[in-house]
Amino acid sequence: MIQGSPEWLAARCGKVTASRIGDLMAKTKTGFGASRANYMAELIAERLTGVPATSFTNAAMQWGTETEPQARAAYEFFTGHDVQEVGLIDHPTIPMSGASPDGLVMADGGLEIKCPNTATHIETLLSDSIPSKYTDQMQWGMACTGRTWWDFVSFDPRMPQHMRFFCVRVPRDPKRIEEITASVIQFQAELADKLARLQSLYAEAA
Repeated sequence: MIQGSPEWLAARCGKVTASRIGDLMAKTKTGFGASRANYMAELIAERLTGVPATSFTNAAMQWGTETEPQARAAYEFFTGHDVQEVGLIDHPTIPMSGASPDGLVMADGGLEIKCPNTATHIETLLSDSIPSKYTDQMQWGMACTGRTWWDFVSFDPRMPQHMRFFCVRVPRDPKRIEEITASVIQFQAELADKLARLQSLYAEAA
């Protein structure tokens, strides 16, 4: 199953996925962030209609998609590891949830590739760290795949050759995975309740 294909979009329709865990976990000082409610509404609509939500794509996102194969090749070159491309991997125990890794590496690893704008890539190089919004995404990828580590790659071919590739390895964090799992289960329960109420009201109206 090729990521981005109609089959892949259909397979993930209505499911909680790793790339949106940041929205699901988003919190403010007073409670959950607006992105959580928006994400839940998006999934409810997908489950009601069976139609994947139309995703917004700007020039930066298109650049990232087009540059990802080059970044994957750079990872294989610098690490010596072959990357297995995969589609959606469902969570082993939680229905309607999964992850679409940018690759699986050896027996125990996964891969997350970002091809950001140059300013973001430079900040990653200077900080020598992973932007926090991606750490939960990778931990959920490990939860879905059973892997024990994930490599984060930032790649920008517009930079000088020795500054184009950044890679750092993230180990599996059982405690954080437990926290994310609890949040996903709560989110799914709330979603199911709202979905049932909507369907009940619609049935009564019909």
